[in-house]
Amino acid sequence: MELRHFYSFVAVAEELNFTKAAKRLQIAQPPVTRHIRDLEAELGVQLFERNSSRVFLTDAGRSFLNEARVVLQHVSQAMEAARQTGGGWAGTVRLGIARGLGDAVSRIMNDYLRLAPRVEIDVRDIPSGFQCDALVDRKIDVGFMRPPINSAQLVSAALFQEQFSVVLRKDSPLAKRKSLEVRDLANQTLLLIDRKMSPGVYDRTLALFRERGVEPKTVSTAALSGDEAGSILVDSGKGIYIAVGKNPIHPAFTDRLITLPLNDSAAVTDVHVVWRRDEQSRTTVDFVRFTRNGFPEKKLSKHDEELDMQSGGLMSSRVTSQSKRYRPKR
Repeated sequence: MELRHFYSFVAVAEELNFTKAAKRLQIAQPPVTRHIRDLEAELGVQLFERNSSRVFLTDAGRSFLNEARVVLQHVSQAMEAARQTGGGWAGTVRLGIARGLGDAVSRIMNDYLRLAPRVEIDVRDIPSGFQCDALVDRKIDVGFMRPPINSAQLVSAALFQEQFSVVLRKDSPLAKRKSLEVRDLANQTLLLIDRKMSPGVYDRTLALFRERGVEPKTVSTAALSGDEAGSILVDSGKGIYIAVGKNPIHPAFTDRLITLPLNDSAAVTDVHVVWRRDEQSRTTVDFVRFTRNGFPEKKLSKHDEELDMQSGGLMSSRVTSQSKRYRPKR
């Protein structure tokens, strides 16, 4: 049984005329007659009753027509899905998102899904320090993270910068300030997360204190400031955090803790979008290109030329012209 048998059967069943069915299918009548004969032989039932002037569906034919239409509908959907996927407008993109980047990524994702609603996006919380391995191991397709990027198999592009902030108790004398400088923190205990979680932020934080001639007392912790455990540490007077990203305080502690900007030109970190250099999925490449076009303050780089080559130049004519510009809230 072949698909052409289904097409011929449905055409004859709906036209109740072999000549009209053949014209509708744009083929000669003999093949249509042969398809129906072969179909009836394979099924072992008669699908049509024929006389010299008319064609009628049998009860078996009426039952088979309902199912044949379903089959052809599924075939049509499968073909369209294949075309959509081949054109970069369907498929699945798995995202890894570092802590505090959810607001920026959700805006990008929502704009993209309005443009490409057939694309499925899977989102996972993955610390920056673990995203490179996740990309190389193909556990995710695109990463939103803070550098460094430690694999030659990956390509990245900077999207925007984040300012460092200080998380401390509201009853701290420093909380009365509008912003803080590194020297203001000289007598504070600095809570540091495991370097594996976010090596770039960890290294930049310590370098910032060192460059300003401040040697803080540090305490290692497994909790981030935005975790309940991290906020408990600050609230209990164990120390302060140097944080990045939005909402670095757990919601349960917003009445007791405060976030103040760290006023230093070097107290910033880049946020990158990262993908595999050998990425073959046009859907993934299109999503990355869409993301890049959402940050107009960043000039196009050689990586954008690579993306254009990977996507066959499609993004230039399709997504680029329709993407909405996004500027992260500072």
